[in-house]
Amino acid sequence: MVSSTLFFETCSPQVAILDFGSQYSHLIARRVRELHVYCELYSCQVEATELAKHEITAIILSGGPSSVYDKDAPHVSQATWDLIKERKVPVLGICYGMQEMAHVFGGTVEPGTKHEYGKAMVHRTEGCDSVLFQGMPQEFQMWMSHGDKVKKMPDGFKFVAATENAEFVAIENSETKMWGLQFHPEVTHSPLGKNVLENFCINIAGAKPDWVMTDYANEFIEQVREKVGPTGHVIGAVSGGVDSTVAAVLMTRAIGDRFHAVLVDNGCLRKDEAKNVLKRMREDCGVNLRCVDAADKFMSLLKGVTDPEKKRKIIGGHFIEVFQEEAKKIEEESGACDYLLQGTLYPDVIESISYKGPSATIKTHHNVGGLPATMKLKLIEPLRELFKDEVRELGMALGIDEASVWRHPFPGPGLAIRILGEVTPDRVKILQEADAIVIEELFKSGHYRAIGQAFVVLLPVKSVGVMGDGRTYENVAAVRCVETTDYMTADFYHLPYEVMGTMSSRVINEVRGINRLCYDISSKPPATIEWE
Repeated sequence: MVSSTLFFETCSPQVAILDFGSQYSHLIARRVRELHVYCELYSCQVEATELAKHEITAIILSGGPSSVYDKDAPHVSQATWDLIKERKVPVLGICYGMQEMAHVFGGTVEPGTKHEYGKAMVHRTEGCDSVLFQGMPQEFQMWMSHGDKVKKMPDGFKFVAATENAEFVAIENSETKMWGLQFHPEVTHSPLGKNVLENFCINIAGAKPDWVMTDYANEFIEQVREKVGPTGHVIGAVSGGVDSTVAAVLMTRAIGDRFHAVLVDNGCLRKDEAKNVLKRMREDCGVNLRCVDAADKFMSLLKGVTDPEKKRKIIGGHFIEVFQEEAKKIEEESGACDYLLQGTLYPDVIESISYKGPSATIKTHHNVGGLPATMKLKLIEPLRELFKDEVRELGMALGIDEASVWRHPFPGPGLAIRILGEVTPDRVKILQEADAIVIEELFKSGHYRAIGQAFVVLLPVKSVGVMGDGRTYENVAAVRCVETTDYMTADFYHLPYEVMGTMSSRVINEVRGINRLCYDISSKPPATIEWE
């Protein structure tokens, strides 16, 4: 059980994004961060007193699935509007956010006669000199996703852009520093959307593009030294992935060998993974790391298990037992260990604070994975405010080698959920060899960095083949390569046929036990990235 959380708190001025439940809210935060402007996402029902604690340079109201005139529709509190007026904070409303502004300030919102979903051409009004569209053409493409639209303009506003279906697509009140957009500038389908957000955040609100990872690292190191003190010890599990590697290196820079990293080999890691992680983190990064070889125990627990959820629970449950045993040894050696390092990322936090609707229960973000109540540790989360791309940027700033920083994600249960059916040492060995060949060929062909995640799946299926003069009856495997930025959606990667051919030839010829290799061409949704 974690008794309290000590996560890094930035003192940077921020753009506050109030979330009304849009599927795109996290993208607004990503796009603003890409401008090197610090921002945070809050529920639209956040208390004004919470916002008042921070130096807010601007507020963005997100889209949302509700209609502003619905009985249970979410609204910004009057106290928040009062704070905005008092501090003269610029506001940008996007989709539902614009309709919320119209609703509050005397406008009218009604269902549209036609719904607008997809690409639309936005036309600036004649003579439009809005700062929001500075440096942009008279006509540009944006992404629409709405049924309602503003029918009557709110008091003091003027419209500055329209589409064929909606007259009031962009509105502004420069006197009160309020702007509204019916379209979504944050999605990739809006090519000039980033220009709009840059004009608002930097040119209008005056936010400084000074959010850089070197400063973040230095501030965290100072804070953790103060909180942990000169004698405190911290433990943390590492996997060799980018998140745990960056968190471990950052903690090592802060307190040296008083950070104790633990790698648990569950027998389902990539080929030579434990050996490579030990070398990379101990020798190259200077992390105080120990490896626990628990492969035999994990394999015995997985014997005969085919259900993917049971696999996850068995591996997760035994991992906790192994980690707890190792933590006791570390405490005996060091005298005391009061802190646990965890690599929580900002998307996990967003999930816990996003607006879900009046009937939904907002989950408390924990991500500890069921640590036992006897482990009364204070939690340190250095990556809690960062997106994945920012973690990579931080890793580069810390001097971690490029290969480590750009490694693809690897699931906690490891290869156990990439072996469909029963997990055995022999099947793990087959998959390790095939996976190593595929990753090697992606590096050789120059495709690895362009792919978000790539791996091989061993299927519980056998097929007939011919090798030499003999008939074979061996396993079928599938290669999965996807391109994605947020891992919430993904498209299959269009790998050239010649690369596929090389992979297939090598795997079938070099890996005993596989005689057929397939390529997965499904996208997420409807499929998931992992097969189990």
